[in-house]
Amino acid sequence: MSSRTENLASIKTCGVVAVLRASGPDQPDALVQVAQAIGRGGIGAVEITMTTPGALDVIGECANRLDDEILLGAGTVLDPETARAAILAGAEYIVTPTLNPDVITLCRRYDKVVIPGALTPTEILTAWECGADIVKVFPATAVGPRYFKDVKAPLPQIDLMPTGGVDLENAGDFIRAGACAVAVGGNLVDKAAVAAGEWHVLTDTARKFVDTVRTARQEGGG
Repeated sequence: MSSRTENLASIKTCGVVAVLRASGPDQPDALVQVAQAIGRGGIGAVEITMTTPGALDVIGECANRLDDEILLGAGTVLDPETARAAILAGAEYIVTPTLNPDVITLCRRYDKVVIPGALTPTEILTAWECGADIVKVFPATAVGPRYFKDVKAPLPQIDLMPTGGVDLENAGDFIRAGACAVAVGGNLVDKAAVAAGEWHVLTDTARKFVDTVRTARQEGGG
């Protein structure tokens, strides 16, 4: 098991976090295959949202079957009780849609990476001061890449990650504006490809996101 510092470095080095949601009785099997396909494309961090039916069981099953192959996290976590349950199920990092300082404290207690959601400069700074490893700016497309550049000007020490509406067209713009990584959901996981078992489609898309982030960084971003 890697340390919190190593896991944080892994997320930031790749620069892309995959956000997965699923439904149905075969969801652990499907999510394992989705995670593996995405991993082959170079994305090593996968977040399973707590809005997924039976999310804790899914996280536990994926953690057992993926082992150290993929860095597994839990998303849409709203309170410290859920954060603890997700960590005990196998999550190595916790992502929240809003700022709850108690969740950050809990993750610090368990030495896990924590990425709380925030939007305003005050929320972003508060999250960082409470101990956030990265601050998730959500919903990112409501403010756009320029917002990241504006926030980073007075707060350059804070690592920001956009979530919500990130795609291949704007991922590079967010990185060039100062984001340390991007979180991608529906624009990465093609439901039709998953239903058809066309895992290469997910691998190709993942590779494109990784390449986009790498190119943007070479151009002076992130």
